[in-house]
Amino acid sequence: MMEAVAPALTDVRKPSTSPVLQVNNIEVVYNSVILVLRGVSLTVQPGQVVSLLGPNGAGKSTTLKSVSGLLRAEVGEVTRGNIMFGDLRLDTLSAEEIVRHGVLQVIEGRPMFRHLTVEENLRVGGMVYKNGSHIKDDLERVFHYFPRLRDLRKRVSGYLSGGEGQMMVIGRALMGHPKLIMLDEPSLGLAPMMVEEIFRIVREINRHEGVSVLLVEQNARAALALADYGYVMENGRIVLDGPAEQLRENEDIKEFYLGLDQSGERKSYREVKHYKRRKRWLG
Repeated sequence: MMEAVAPALTDVRKPSTSPVLQVNNIEVVYNSVILVLRGVSLTVQPGQVVSLLGPNGAGKSTTLKSVSGLLRAEVGEVTRGNIMFGDLRLDTLSAEEIVRHGVLQVIEGRPMFRHLTVEENLRVGGMVYKNGSHIKDDLERVFHYFPRLRDLRKRVSGYLSGGEGQMMVIGRALMGHPKLIMLDEPSLGLAPMMVEEIFRIVREINRHEGVSVLLVEQNARAALALADYGYVMENGRIVLDGPAEQLRENEDIKEFYLGLDQSGERKSYREVKHYKRRKRWLG
């Protein structure tokens, strides 16, 4: 059965000047009152891994939900700007329509059908792609990237560990043949070794499948090691962006997110001049 996944083992990413995702100056309001995003713009190129960094409450998850259409389930709406997926305008579509166009979000907290087995959860993910006609081959494709899931395929998913559950929900998204996969805090609650393994597999999927990735993550070190490009959010706005390598060397990023001073020594977050940094970025 492994022959079915052989084509995925070649790096299929191709350079392109046409963005796969373009978020254009969007504002998002909850309950017609609460302004959460203020003129957010970002771009994801085909085959690119883009990381969205920032503290809790910055608007990172809201940005993902704006793209995936899940915002409407939380009484939120895009009130200004637009979101383009190629030539398709996403902010006018339902979440179901967006999924069928190849944009899938892996939600924070690893939600799953806890009473179903691992394989049954994966099969549910495959139903969005061509009426599930390729599920058998797609299961083998997922098991190639996540061999541990093959051994756990008959286990009830409610008994999985945090890392196993994260593998399963990413695998379930992969079953839908995404063109863009959005990961919301995939490292949350996981041991460092498990985070390293999952991020390695995400990079492998990105390279072999040509899937673009938009990653929301508070673990800045892991996120910038994986990403090609990064954006930093503060208070519902993008305040800094650039190639991941450049952000890793940025003194503000080192101090504010990695806890390092200019000599490379680790600092406690209490010593970091939070408000000074914010003022400088926003100014």
